[in-house]
Parts: sequence; C-alpha cells; structure tokens
Amino acid sequence: MIKVIDKLDKPSSSALPSLRQLSYLVAVADRLNFTQAAQDCFVTQSTLSSGLKELERTLGSALVERDRQHVMLTPLGRTVVERSRALLGSARDLVGAVQAAAAPMSGMLRLGAIPTIAPFLLPQLVREARARYPDLKLALREDRTATLLERLREAELDFALIALPYDTKGLMVRELFTEELWLITRMPDEAREPRRLKISGLDPERLLLLEEGHCLREHTLAACGIAERANPSGIEATSLVTLVQMVESGLGDALLPQMAIDSGFLGRAAVLPQRFAPPVPTRTIALVARRTTTRLAEFEFLAGLLS
Repeated sequence: MIKVIDKLDKPSSSALPSLRQLSYLVAVADRLNFTQAAQDCFVTQSTLSSGLKELERTLGSALVERDRQHVMLTPLGRTVVERSRALLGSARDLVGAVQAAAAPMSGMLRLGAIPTIAPFLLPQLVREARARYPDLKLALREDRTATLLERLREAELDFALIALPYDTKGLMVRELFTEELWLITRMPDEAREPRRLKISGLDPERLLLLEEGHCLREHTLAACGIAERANPSGIEATSLVTLVQMVESGLGDALLPQMAIDSGFLGRAAVLPQRFAPPVPTRTIALVARRTTTRLAEFEFLAGLLS
C-alpha cells in the first residue's frame, strides 16, 4: 500500500525551500525512482530522501507518494515541480548573467538543434564561431523539438535551432530564414522530361514520413493538407538517412528540406529531387531562447551567422 502523509507540520512563514531540495524533487519527478534520482543528483538515496522530507516539512504538504514498487507525485507535488523547474532555470540564468558580465562571448554555450537541421548547419556554424571567438565553446545537442524546448525552458540549454511552425509560447524567437521543401522520388528507369509537380498533386498513399515527434513529419502533413493519420503499414523512418533509403527502395515518396538537398546529402542515392510548382511548401528556421536569457550577445552573434 502506498503511504501518504496526510498532515505535516504547519509551514513556517519565514522558512524557504533550498534550490538543492527543489532539484531533488525535480529529479524524482523525472525518474519516478529514488535510486536513479539520487544518482542524477550525485548524492546518496538517504540524502535525497532526507532532503525531500525536509522540503515537505518546510512547505507543510506531502509532495511525493511512494511504496516498495511505485513512486508518484501528489497533485500539489506536480504543481510544485513545475514551479521548481522555473526557479532552478532562473537560478542558472543568474549564474550565467554573472559569468557573461565578467567575460562575454566566452565559456560554455549549450546549443540544441533538431535532426533535420543539425548536420547541415552546425558544422559551419561551429567553425565560424571558433574562428571569431576562440574562448566561446559550443556544446551541441541533437534532439527532437519538444525535448529541446523542454530543456531550454529548464535552462539546460541556452539556445535551440528549430523549424517553424511550432508552439514556442513564452520563448524568445528569432526567425532566420525560410526554405523550400523538395520532393524526392525513386529515380525513374528511363529519362523523362522534368516537370514541377504541385503539392496538391501528390498521392497521399505514397507519402513516406518520419516517425512521430519529428517536426518534419508535421510540416509534411500540413503542406499536403493531411491531418495526422493512422499508419497501419507501420512504415516510418527514424531518420533522414532511412527516409531516403525507403524512397530509393520504391516504398514511396518523401519531402526533404532544401538544406539537405544543397548539402549533397543525397550523394549517389538513386532518388530524384524535384522542386514543387508554386505555391511551394516551406518551413522557417528559427533560433529560440528563454526571454530571461543573459546571453543576448551570443544570441545575436549566432543569429547573424545563420541568417
């Protein structure tokens, strides 16, 4: 049976939780496992448990329910976790503000990018940034948009490179440029007169997609005027490389961003890249940061390089 503390000592009007205690709570919320949460915080499990009990005493309410098999947050605990994430993010920004004031354009800068941008923009970006500011060290993370924005809001990333449209409520967004989405089909056996197909002329049944969570999937469906659909065949790509291989095998057609085409990404793949006739499908590349970021100089610098 899960034990819940029904009543705790009345909180002191002057007592405040510590950032360390809040970080323990967030770690437990992320892992729902005390052992793993303690490892993430580099403390013993008893230290983490004691810190959480002290936090509950300070606030006067139970935040976590646990038994031998399960860990879960109380409804109030979930609310406190969200507020804790914001407070911890603000604390990291405070540290960043002091460091940036002491030595601007230096130190570690954590930049995230989605998989359909990272391999095409980041190598040149890193080279140019290193040449201009040798003391500025870029720590790169490639991940899906939802994960990047979550880490950004929690101050685990400084900036993120994403593709719009996407929900960026509460964040600072700088639109950098807009690019076309191209059609790739299997290379025909016989040469034929090239023609530009309208997006409305695509066969939805032959349309291949990345798996759920990739924004290019949503952009492709939106461009084709198709709502999110069931996929009984189970044929979905986990990456652009796999998507191209599926097209090359004749399983269907797909949309690729222009930066992938321009980069030579297709190599010797037996696929035919084609531009669409107007109105062409597009996506907008954007650099995103927290509105409270203290690294505005670095933000403007990177935006300038990428625009």
